[in-house]
Amino acid sequence: MPLIVRDATPADVPAIAALYADEVRDHVNTYEYDVPDDAEMARRMRGVLDGGYPYLVAELDGEFVGYAYASSYRARAGYRKTVENSVYVVPGRQGQGIGAALMQALIDACEARGYRQMIAVIGEPTNTASIRLHEKFGFTLVGIFRGIAWKHDRWLDTVQMQRTLGAGTSAPPQDE
Repeated sequence: MPLIVRDATPADVPAIAALYADEVRDHVNTYEYDVPDDAEMARRMRGVLDGGYPYLVAELDGEFVGYAYASSYRARAGYRKTVENSVYVVPGRQGQGIGAALMQALIDACEARGYRQMIAVIGEPTNTASIRLHEKFGFTLVGIFRGIAWKHDRWLDTVQMQRTLGAGTSAPPQDE
């Protein structure tokens, strides 16, 4: 079976929660310390979807291999056309085009919803796979925040990248 990217459903929450738990415990792609349970991940998913943002899952041969979503970059009304992306791929499945398929589907879904900018907040400049993925999709480096997070007994830098969506800043939003 080919790789399928589809809208996430509540049935996907256990797989999403398990993948995210690995990231929280063992990595610095999130600066969260405590692993959220399935109920919390379901609440978060509902918040993303209720906000009108896309939440996607990738399957390969019928098996969950990753997820992605966009959410509000900031809470203030002026940021309403800017989203922050999140893309996670199951360990051992990186480098198989899953992240790229999720990213393209996420960009398409955000453009269809009228969003104008997408921000990537990448934990650590050493996460070259994520940086390369974002560059492949037209993201450019905005900057690196030095030592702004503490996790796994060390200070962490955070990479910020940005990509224009749709009409970008060439026209006001349609809801103006």
